[in-house]
Amino acid sequence: MSVLNEFSLEGKVALVTGSKRGIGKAMAVALAEAGADIIGVSASLEAEGSALEQEVQEAGRNFKGYACDFGDRQALYAFIEQVKSDFPVIDILVNNAGTILRKPAAEHPDEYWDKVLEVNLNAQFVLSREIGKEMVARGSGKIIFTASLLTFQGGITVPGYAASKGGIGQLTMALANEWAGSGVNVNAIAPGYIRTDNTQALQDDASRSQSILERIPAGRWGEAEDFAGPVVFLASNASNYVNGATLLVDGGWMGR
Repeated sequence: MSVLNEFSLEGKVALVTGSKRGIGKAMAVALAEAGADIIGVSASLEAEGSALEQEVQEAGRNFKGYACDFGDRQALYAFIEQVKSDFPVIDILVNNAGTILRKPAAEHPDEYWDKVLEVNLNAQFVLSREIGKEMVARGSGKIIFTASLLTFQGGITVPGYAASKGGIGQLTMALANEWAGSGVNVNAIAPGYIRTDNTQALQDDASRSQSILERIPAGRWGEAEDFAGPVVFLASNASNYVNGATLLVDGGWMGR
């Protein structure tokens, strides 16, 4: 058997959160190109006619879209009930949905903290638990979190985001410790500085943008498409002995 066959996702079903744009969309399209049918969900994803649906179908795969506010716990549970009814078997879960709110720590309001932790950490755990328990029962599955450089660093003016992404790193290992023996791989991908909506404020700050660029050994900001290979690897049989890892996709930032 060719090693390339180990990367095939033919016959698999992947649920990708935060998939309307940016990194999430790029990962969903990559999984489709590797053979998986795609369930997409974002706060404002169209049920039909989205750009993501078009790209998934162009890859020859099936697509189903949902809208869900991950900051609303009742809406999250309603989505989980619906998607599990529509798709009894979900082979791959990519927990990519997230938000960021910026304000210095001394001025960071409860509302910012609560919203970011609910979307970035609480909802991720609930979704992983409810989808993951089915994977454990079947004896197979792949769960991939989107972590961050702030899984390892503190950041500036984003205390809630840093806390949530630090939590994602620990949650990845905690679930892997419990579920690896049941055939469920739980890992994370930590993006560096990527050209997305979340980093627009940094891109628009000429001084900060330049200082960031000077530290990246690869000499450029990352692009959403840089996550195609890593997510296919972690979603496929090629990563069957990878558990509890956080894969840096950062142009070398953390090695500097």
